[in-house]
Amino acid sequence: MKDYIVINPIDNVAVCLRPHKKGEVVEGITLKEDIPQAHKVALKNIKENENVIKYGNPIGHATAFIEAGMWVHTHNVATNLDDVISYEYKPNYPEVLGYKSDRTVEVYERKNGEYGVRNELWIVQTVGCVSGMAHDIIENFKANYDTSLIDGIYTFNHPFGCSQMGDDLSLTKTLLQDMVKHPNAGGVLVLGLGCEENIPSKFEETLGDYDKSRTRFLIAQDVEDEVLEGTKLLKELYDEMKNDKRVTKPLSVLKIGLKCGGSDGMSGITANPLLGRFSDFLSLNDASTILGEVPEMFGAEKLLMARAKDRKTYDKVVDLINNFKGYFKRHNQVIYDNPSPGNKAGGITTLEDKSLGCVQKGGASKVNDVLNMGDRITEKGLSLLCTPGNDLAAVTLLGCAGCQIVLFTTGRGTPYGGFVPTMKIATNTLLATKKKNWIDFNAGDLVDKKDMDELLEDFIDLICDVASGKKKAKNEENNFREISIFKDGVFL
Repeated sequence: MKDYIVINPIDNVAVCLRPHKKGEVVEGITLKEDIPQAHKVALKNIKENENVIKYGNPIGHATAFIEAGMWVHTHNVATNLDDVISYEYKPNYPEVLGYKSDRTVEVYERKNGEYGVRNELWIVQTVGCVSGMAHDIIENFKANYDTSLIDGIYTFNHPFGCSQMGDDLSLTKTLLQDMVKHPNAGGVLVLGLGCEENIPSKFEETLGDYDKSRTRFLIAQDVEDEVLEGTKLLKELYDEMKNDKRVTKPLSVLKIGLKCGGSDGMSGITANPLLGRFSDFLSLNDASTILGEVPEMFGAEKLLMARAKDRKTYDKVVDLINNFKGYFKRHNQVIYDNPSPGNKAGGITTLEDKSLGCVQKGGASKVNDVLNMGDRITEKGLSLLCTPGNDLAAVTLLGCAGCQIVLFTTGRGTPYGGFVPTMKIATNTLLATKKKNWIDFNAGDLVDKKDMDELLEDFIDLICDVASGKKKAKNEENNFREISIFKDGVFL
């Protein structure tokens, strides 16, 4: 196992890959104090107000003199970021590593030409107050019918759909409509109460093109026994979808979301670069990947802007960044109030430190599109999506954009799963070993025993197996499936 890493030759800090004790030597420098795993040590004297360099970029400035061999963290470093800034269009397209592959996946082909990696039966709730009856309908159906011919029956609780106004109500409706048409669902029952703003009749009017043979609507207030009626409708949908079979398709049918949560100092060294290489591999094979978490682009956004495929896309990236900063300012919040306590404990010092590691999930490919909340993927290759950093809301938005799977890197660990398979990639072997029931893949092998090319091949094999239904994601095994709808406005 490597003891430490200097990520870029111009860095003035190294990252310790294991806990180091005072007196040990890193890059010829004797440590002046203990350094925790994934934390930084100064490789040279850093003057007060001088930039701390990691990933070849400033991650902040020293708030006091830092002697070579000292621990570099929140007690002696502060962010350089401050408010909204201006940008200049400077295209820069780095080398993209990867190759064309003849790998295939086994997926479900839908009538609209999209492809699902699961054939599940869903109840989509138009309003939060029908959650209990949605679960009752599912339990009654499962008690009376064999469901072994499909991949499962699920509903997803949320508190919205009523007492909302304006953009919030519109977004709730849009995201739930995106779910109704998601290719991982072979059949969907839209369940409403009957008096909500997001009433099923209006919901259907704006649903657009959808498969009527695979969609049913139920208003609970209109029937005497909503459980009996809902069970009948689920049976109709089940009979439509139970004979669906997987078909062999190229990797180009995949749409994969890229997410991180509970990040640590290893995230930008192991798991996020692995996802970046995987994203580039998919781009070269005409598949689609999406990078969200806009607040965790702050401080590294220029790297993404430089890779915009053209000036129009560059302008959309600028708007994406500045509009989200405007969201913070409208609510009188600090734009750069990040990283989290868990991030800091794991070795991340400033938002620049976090963001420079975070954006590596997007690899080196061109940014081909920028999507707003509720938009669906239309481009091959890498797109950016407007999401917060919040795990639940971001994964929900990625799924609603059309992602069949979300890849979720973590250094601290999380059991969370969205309404699509949500695969956890550990940044370190300790986490992967401790939380085997949460973690799908260990990127910590990069510093333990494997090089990037070898680990990438293992990772590609795993994703193909999960997409083809040969393996389940850990969140699926644990039956952890949740959604969270982004909210900006007031409740009535």
